[in-house]
Amino acid sequence: MHQNPESGLIQLANGAWAWLAPGNSWGWSNAGLISDGEESLLVDTLYDLALTGQMLDKMRDAEPLANDIDTLVNTHANGDHCHGNELVSGAEIIASAASAAEMAELTPDAMAAIVAMAPDMGEMGRYFLDCFGRFKFDGITFTPPTKTFEGEMHMTVGDKPVELIEVGPAHTRGDILVHSTKDRVVYTGDILFIEGTPIIWEGPVGNWIKACQMIEAMDVDHIVPGHGPITDKHGVAQVRQYLEYVRDQARSRYDAGMDAFEAAKDIELAEYSAWSDPERIAVNVDSLYREFRGEKEASDVFELFARMAALAGYDVPTP
Repeated sequence: MHQNPESGLIQLANGAWAWLAPGNSWGWSNAGLISDGEESLLVDTLYDLALTGQMLDKMRDAEPLANDIDTLVNTHANGDHCHGNELVSGAEIIASAASAAEMAELTPDAMAAIVAMAPDMGEMGRYFLDCFGRFKFDGITFTPPTKTFEGEMHMTVGDKPVELIEVGPAHTRGDILVHSTKDRVVYTGDILFIEGTPIIWEGPVGNWIKACQMIEAMDVDHIVPGHGPITDKHGVAQVRQYLEYVRDQARSRYDAGMDAFEAAKDIELAEYSAWSDPERIAVNVDSLYREFRGEKEASDVFELFARMAALAGYDVPTP
């Protein structure tokens, strides 16, 4: 896991904050806070209640309006961006309709059950625990969105205009960007992994590339990724270029008749090998192959974790 050079609560503008995790690997996610007048909006919660509680305490110390958060926006369905929702009591919780449906498919209880089974799953289970074993999924009450939208949603926080822009399906089915125009800040959720390998759970990759291009065209000073340090347009371009590179490399191997896992092992990651979790190439190539074939149904997630574990050096039997 790469360590973030800064972590904790970072002030970006008057009434705009970023919460940065200490690292950028599995489950270590970022969040944000926008406040103005008498209103506040939280962008994402964290993977478990302890992490979310720590973040909220720091926000409340720095910004009195965080003591009574009016609105919580979940950028997408992955638990490291929504499992702490129950701690923002009384807030309206907003997400895209696609994200709200996807959240219900892997609840905190389900994640706790998989972690409990992992010790009996051999080396793949060991890899899974190395990724997720430090988080506590027991005792979390699944707290879904109370309001959903499709496309775009425009709102205000005090006198600040805030735009919610749906750019998924990409990383997941319903990814959104949160753009606070007055603050010149965009919170990107997992459209951006900085110094970490993006993972294409859903696709199509073209949507993700377009989302990066949208961010590159924005008039902003601060870009807060879902994972990793605060970045700039150059960081966005690097993510886009990774996606384009992997798409093109996977396509040539698909056309040559190579299977998805062989292709993932064969692709030379070059400068991208220094990013954390490079083994995610296994999921990315699998998703691209599904896209090339026109298949909608996702691959078995345990098989995908077995492939990643093998690429990460765990002794996992693979086809």
